[in-house]
Amino acid sequence: MSLVNIEKQGHILLIGLNRPEKMNAMNRAMYHEIASAYHQLQSDPELRVAVMYANGDHFTSGLQLDDWAGVFANGKGIEPGEGELDPFDITGDSLTKPVVFAAQGICFTCGVEMMLNTDIRIAAKGTRFAQLEVKRGIFACGGATIRLQREIGWGNAQRCLLTGEEWTAEQAYHWGLIQELVEPGEQLNKALEIAEKIAKAAPLGVQGSLKSSKIAVSEGQEVAKERLFPELRPVMASEDVKEGIQSFLERREAVFKGK
Repeated sequence: MSLVNIEKQGHILLIGLNRPEKMNAMNRAMYHEIASAYHQLQSDPELRVAVMYANGDHFTSGLQLDDWAGVFANGKGIEPGEGELDPFDITGDSLTKPVVFAAQGICFTCGVEMMLNTDIRIAAKGTRFAQLEVKRGIFACGGATIRLQREIGWGNAQRCLLTGEEWTAEQAYHWGLIQELVEPGEQLNKALEIAEKIAKAAPLGVQGSLKSSKIAVSEGQEVAKERLFPELRPVMASEDVKEGIQSFLERREAVFKGK
């Protein structure tokens, strides 16, 4: 049985953790299946957005530490293979297409860190989050130390990272870490609803928006400003811009092709 369900639904790629009998604990095999799905999203021109979710009552209880100890001890960390893209965005190339994230139940350690590398997040009421690494003798190495303070503020992030305390879906919503708080069982439906809106939008515009936003975060606002119009120029020459203008004049919904 596959540890990750991967399904193409129109322009949307669904990536579903599928180890519910182990609370979707992530072993190395599951990691590589997710990394393969991310590469599929990046390389398939028909795919415009992904939804990451989990089967069962919980998103994930975290890493299966006994399977990862050697990786953490080698000094190099996680290395995605050929045809893979790191879902934590720590090593290798970065994803340039958006991911919508849907969580429920327990979402610990690697679950939070994958979430931090997504763009829009949904959580069911009652979802519990935590970075437990300091309670296991290590520290977070999948991006939480790099991204969590940006998302929820320095003090909130350090309280979570340095104590291993849990935080609630309601706190996450209040901090802005998640964008929608829904009834249990509705998280995937809401994520798909948002993904469908993204998939209908102009792909070059979506990817350009995401790229500019990421440049502003990683390289600073001045660099993002300098690259704004040079990045926009080829987009303005696309068929999708013509379709956008024509659909406006004809008062209809645009049909974009990503060209």
